[in-house]
Amino acid sequence: MSGQKIVVLGTGGTIAGTSAQAGDNIGYTAAQVGVGQLLAAVPGLQQAAQGVLVAEQVAQIDSKDMDGQVWQALALRCAHHLEDPEVRGVVITHGTDTLEETAWFLHEVLDTRAKPVVLTCAMRPATALTPDGPQNLLDAVAVAVTPGARGVLAVAAGEIHGARQVQKVHPYRVNAFNSGEAGPLGWVEEGAVRLVQDWPLALGVPALNAIENVVNAAAWPRVEVVTSHAGASGTMVDALVRDGVQGLVVACTGNGTIHHALEAALLRAQEAGVRVVRSTRCPEGQVLPKPGDALPDSQGLSPLKARISLMLELLH
Repeated sequence: MSGQKIVVLGTGGTIAGTSAQAGDNIGYTAAQVGVGQLLAAVPGLQQAAQGVLVAEQVAQIDSKDMDGQVWQALALRCAHHLEDPEVRGVVITHGTDTLEETAWFLHEVLDTRAKPVVLTCAMRPATALTPDGPQNLLDAVAVAVTPGARGVLAVAAGEIHGARQVQKVHPYRVNAFNSGEAGPLGWVEEGAVRLVQDWPLALGVPALNAIENVVNAAAWPRVEVVTSHAGASGTMVDALVRDGVQGLVVACTGNGTIHHALEAALLRAQEAGVRVVRSTRCPEGQVLPKPGDALPDSQGLSPLKARISLMLELLH
């Protein structure tokens, strides 16, 4: 029968973390519990899946250590399962620290026009007095089985976010994610999805080429993020160029403004063949380009997500 499986891919993170003391929500070790064990500990998860629930461990890391190798493996497994007519959707358990980056990466390389990829997480370890991971998992599966669901999504604290807008905005509270001025796509309430925006637009055919480039990549292009601030200099940029950097994203002040010393170094880098992109360090809004801008803008992406898109462009 078509569309009767939900696949859960485990990558580690706090949701799989353990602490020596049940009341310790920050002094834990991430990525200790296997994804199969996580699923087995959530009452009602099988019923929420409305069919077969398949668990697969792709990685077991603290997401602060996420890298291109894990992204390659994760993208490959997602693409494999999305092509299976028996699979209704994919859920990924992930650490919170880099969840927004992985979400955007997967959005850029996967074809999710027909099926959703739902990332979920936890701010408290599995051994906490009141862990948030089990409810987040239930909610993520509820989203994955919702008719019409598509795109790369993030589900946490009862909220549904799209890959483009989602960002971690708090270091330790349970509701640590939001979508800035765009707001959430909707909520999961007692296992039911209530949308207030449509599912995000999912990439189509171009993504099919992107996944091939990612899987076959022997090495990732080197792209770094630099920040403009009071008293900024161009020293770091000059050093990165000497060291062979291929792309630079600058987290600008305001509407893409850059300290003059840093801007001079970035222009030198661009003249030397390094791709340079401007984003803003402001948590809301985006850089509005002006005629004659010497450095291109990120088309609304945050600095971290602009870095991923630039990496993928250079990979092509």
